[in-house]
Amino acid sequence: MDDKKKRAQTIIKPPVRDMLNQESWRVLKIVSEFVTGFEQLANVAPAVSIFGSARFTPDNPYYKLSEEISYELSEAGFSVISGGGPGIMEASNKGAFRGEGMSVGLNINLPNEQHANDYQNITLNFQHFFARKVMFVKYSSAYVVLPGGFGTLDELAEILTLVQTEKIPKIPIILVNRKFWAGLLQWFEDILLTEGTISPEDMKLISVVEEPKEILKTILDYYETHSTEPEQPFSHFANL
Repeated sequence: MDDKKKRAQTIIKPPVRDMLNQESWRVLKIVSEFVTGFEQLANVAPAVSIFGSARFTPDNPYYKLSEEISYELSEAGFSVISGGGPGIMEASNKGAFRGEGMSVGLNINLPNEQHANDYQNITLNFQHFFARKVMFVKYSSAYVVLPGGFGTLDELAEILTLVQTEKIPKIPIILVNRKFWAGLLQWFEDILLTEGTISPEDMKLISVVEEPKEILKTILDYYETHSTEPEQPFSHFANL
């Protein structure tokens, strides 16, 4: 074995026994997050997940827009699922909380940014992002994505990938505020589509909508058009 390989193994090789013990307990904690999530969210459908920046304050126009969107959805009978924290997440829960639907917060423990907001009928706490993501996807009949940062982009990429690869059924994926998303969408068309890394059909997975009532209409129209069981347009999500 050459000196470089020896050095690498010396630097990064952890004590095997300690590693196995830690990983075994970690697996159990992950399983407990899934079990708790499935039990708590079993009756929230139909639900819409809303994403956006945690950094927007209540005086921000996007905060107010998110609150209005979630209120419209809640009054129409949807549960609203957010990341449970501040900013757009708080606004989404706040709007749903004053409506008729359930307000759900999927909180993640972070060192600096995340704290649970006060507008949740159901609150879940996660240590692991991937367990939390499963809950967003499994119980969502639509994704509504407002302006945000890396976390918001991560959630958008996640749902686009799952739908594109047919790991889950197609659902409405709605971007809010064309001006904010215009650069990203243009890059999709100019680079990804031109280079052949996505297909023209993939661009049709995304809708861009501005107004709260238009968002509700987009979701309802989608299921009236695509559902195989018009009287129960969200029933096929029970199999996820």
